[in-house]
Amino acid sequence: MSQTHFGYQSVDEAEKAQRVRGVFDSVAGRYDLMNDVLSMGLHRVWKAYTVAVAAVQPGMQVLDIAGGTGDLARAFAPRVGPSGRVVLTDINESMLRVGRDRLIDEGQVVPTAACDAEHLPFADGAFDLASVAFGLRNMTHKEAALAEMARVLRPGGRLLVLEFSRPAPLLQKPYDWYSFTLMPLLGKLIAKDGESYRYLAESIRMHPDQATLKAMMKTAGFGHVDVHNLAGGIVALHVGVKC
Repeated sequence: MSQTHFGYQSVDEAEKAQRVRGVFDSVAGRYDLMNDVLSMGLHRVWKAYTVAVAAVQPGMQVLDIAGGTGDLARAFAPRVGPSGRVVLTDINESMLRVGRDRLIDEGQVVPTAACDAEHLPFADGAFDLASVAFGLRNMTHKEAALAEMARVLRPGGRLLVLEFSRPAPLLQKPYDWYSFTLMPLLGKLIAKDGESYRYLAESIRMHPDQATLKAMMKTAGFGHVDVHNLAGGIVALHVGVKC
């Protein structure tokens, strides 16, 4: 059986999705709190920047992939208006349930679907825009997932990938200390799960850097890809336009 990485471990491909699901089942209830603590609130700024770049207009069809607790979907929904549609998806039902409940509590009715990004249950060209925030690195076959994202977009449609990336060299050592020392400690203290946060730190290091992901998106069918480095490259927003 083919092998892939789960953080720094090598595991069977069939096993990875199950283990990733276990990580997010464990942290779903405190995921938003941990995001605020670990990023010192900056994840909200990065997502707000993504929403601004998306420039969603009334009537648009928008797909939020691996949307978890629904931050981007919540921002997109009022912008598409009654003539548009936002669909929130995630492979993890625990995360999706938290996101759906938050949306309902705020009076927003957004269709949700528990599905694998490598096998999206939508027609070709069904969406004007797709987004994936901090989810691509957990996918087993990133190339297949990117190709699926391209498939469900209309020609000229855009994909926004917000993900951890490679920081500037001066930031590397302090970032490594923070990721492998402080993150697991805070995960243990707050979410009662240090190991899941150790995996998340490792998964960031295994994710393609800015240039590699840009090349992968072009191979998947995006003719033009812009890269926006945020926080010194700790996070990058890739914006691809489908051919």
